[in-house]
Amino acid sequence: MAEQVYIFDTTLRDGEQSPGASMTTDEKIRMALQLERLGVDVIEAGFPIASPGEFESVQKIASSLKNVTVAGLARANKADIDAAWNAIKVAAHPRLHIFIATSDIHLKYKLKRTREQVLEDAVGAVKHALQFTGDVEFSAEDATRSDIDYLCQIVKAVIEAGASVVNLPDTVGYSIPAEIGALFRKIRENVPNIDRVILSTHCHNDLGMAVANSLAAVRFGARQVECTVNGIGERAGNASLEEIVMAIRTREDQLPFHTNISSREIYKTSKLLGTLTGLAIPRNKPIVGKNAFAHESGVHQDGVIKSALTYEIMTPDSVGVPQSSIVLGKHSGKHGLRARCEAIGFKLGEDELKEVYNKFIDLADKKKEVTDEDLVAIVEDVLDLVEQVYQLEYLQTTSGSNTKATATVQLKSNSNSVLDSNVGDGPVDATYKTIERITGITGRLLEYSINAVTIGKDAMGEAFVKVRFQDDTVAGHGLSTDVIEASAKAYLNALNKWLSLGKRK
Repeated sequence: MAEQVYIFDTTLRDGEQSPGASMTTDEKIRMALQLERLGVDVIEAGFPIASPGEFESVQKIASSLKNVTVAGLARANKADIDAAWNAIKVAAHPRLHIFIATSDIHLKYKLKRTREQVLEDAVGAVKHALQFTGDVEFSAEDATRSDIDYLCQIVKAVIEAGASVVNLPDTVGYSIPAEIGALFRKIRENVPNIDRVILSTHCHNDLGMAVANSLAAVRFGARQVECTVNGIGERAGNASLEEIVMAIRTREDQLPFHTNISSREIYKTSKLLGTLTGLAIPRNKPIVGKNAFAHESGVHQDGVIKSALTYEIMTPDSVGVPQSSIVLGKHSGKHGLRARCEAIGFKLGEDELKEVYNKFIDLADKKKEVTDEDLVAIVEDVLDLVEQVYQLEYLQTTSGSNTKATATVQLKSNSNSVLDSNVGDGPVDATYKTIERITGITGRLLEYSINAVTIGKDAMGEAFVKVRFQDDTVAGHGLSTDVIEASAKAYLNALNKWLSLGKRK
């Protein structure tokens, strides 16, 4: 049987460091549960020493997962390791992930320590971690720019100290595949105890080669790949989980390995992350982008009609991209709606189905046909776990080239409804100023974007916002066929998240 490649997902740690990708604790838990359904082997939940909030988040994630290993990141010092262990010890399968830089660049400018001191720190950290768990991973930060002889020395030493996984990251995305392959080959040839550990790779995408580099590492001995959903992460991002998994699955002739990933969960996982973070998936993104299985060229269309194999190297179904065989419209009933929801991966309770159905009927009155993408957007909106402190009941805006934009908004909070109006630089600005006047809460809009989640003139619009309330920055999203209404819902979603966050604090 083909060897297994373990998938180490760092979406919630390295991925969340991507500018604009921060999530609340509840959102992280929701994402972690989906990653567990996806079938990843390890979830890196965060960096517990970073802040009390990060510690609490990692702890809650660790206690929520049953079948997957949960890793906590720590620098090579006792304080970090103790904090990481206290956060993840509630996990069914905890792992301590320790890192220290090994390149002369980092030693000189960042750590200001000698090679001998770093070697001593690494060994001491691994031994300290082993007091808590036998599952200890060591990462040599900036390994690809490290002196190879010194890297071999430190890898040998941490294995002797008891590390069970050794990770050789391309921290700044500097390498090319040939170099990565040569690095892993040299490590395997020159470290005598290398067969006692799982070798891991962690590649960044600064030169656009994170996936290629990761696969080169696998070909030369890596059996764990550290990656993120949609490739999010520091700077240009990390190796993309979905691309790694499907490359291994599609090219077994060149990559005779397997993973535990349930590939039909890929699309839903990707979409969920986009919804939670507001980071839109590019249309041409491999595997999960809207164009990945779309064919506009007449030649391509003709070929796909005759045989999908002519222009598709994998099927949409294999990654969970919705393929509707039931046309949903305003005459569809709850049974057909439930069947379609289950077909695209959502099992709904009766109350959830009722709410989805009401939103579906409302949309169906505006559209001739409700697509799977529409339905995914509706279900994700309904399953939002944020308490709805304020709800939008009514919205009307007026604007024009010679008219001051005005918005009239009615919000419901508990059993009270308040109607008010305000003016602004445009209909969205006027709407937000009216919401601020009604709620008495002022926020600073940091980011705003609107995307069409479906096609056609009656497409649903999805608005994303990042708003700063006092000392907290929160993301919000809203859906509607009216972009102003979607914008209002996005702002209210962010506001409600912040109010929920305040209650938890």
